[in-house]
Amino acid sequence: MYEYVAFDLETTGLSEETDEIIEVGAVKIRNHKIVGKYNQVINPHREIPDQIVELTGIDQKLVERGREKEEVIREFYDFCDGYPLLGHNIMFDYRFMKRAMSCIGLSFEKYGMDTFQIAKVLLKEEVKSKSLGSLCSYYHYVNEAAHRAYHDALATVIVYEKMQQQFPGETKIFEAKQLQYKPKKTSPATEKQKQYLNHLVKYHKIKVNIAFDTLTKRDASKYIDQIILKYGRMN
Repeated sequence: MYEYVAFDLETTGLSEETDEIIEVGAVKIRNHKIVGKYNQVINPHREIPDQIVELTGIDQKLVERGREKEEVIREFYDFCDGYPLLGHNIMFDYRFMKRAMSCIGLSFEKYGMDTFQIAKVLLKEEVKSKSLGSLCSYYHYVNEAAHRAYHDALATVIVYEKMQQQFPGETKIFEAKQLQYKPKKTSPATEKQKQYLNHLVKYHKIKVNIAFDTLTKRDASKYIDQIILKYGRMN
């Protein structure tokens, strides 16, 4: 059966090790038709850089109404379970997602297709830039909300399907290939970190939904620093 999940992420920056996912968008395709949609904003519990706000339109108020990362990551895991992935420059998004999965104990070994790499081969001369925007223009598709995760995922589907129609004989290049990325090992947060973080939250009377049992050392330190920066230390 012909099926895949196209997905896209918006993040606070370019590093999967130090930046955070702020939006997940995905489209499930079966036999060339949309059979499922997924779109969620994540609260990263950090300030959104100005350049990201300008690029995506995702601002501090929006993410503060967003959901907790672990909830969204688990939902997305179920949404795409058993499906190959499609993305534009897919390894950027896959690295972020696989690291997020790893942090909560989920395996995310996937096969995938990359419209950026396919376009570099098949549209070498036709399209100078292989950006998603340029490919949308080439195929006369208007992306109504570029740089928002769901709309970019949908645009990637359009580009992928159009390329297959344009190059029906190039079946091999459209096949899913094993995605290779191994996140650096993460250490669980220490009991001292978790206790201090818990005390900070209670002291400042902050409403947060932190999964203390799955916190890494890095995440615990990040939460502690952010709370102290915003609310101050305990007296």
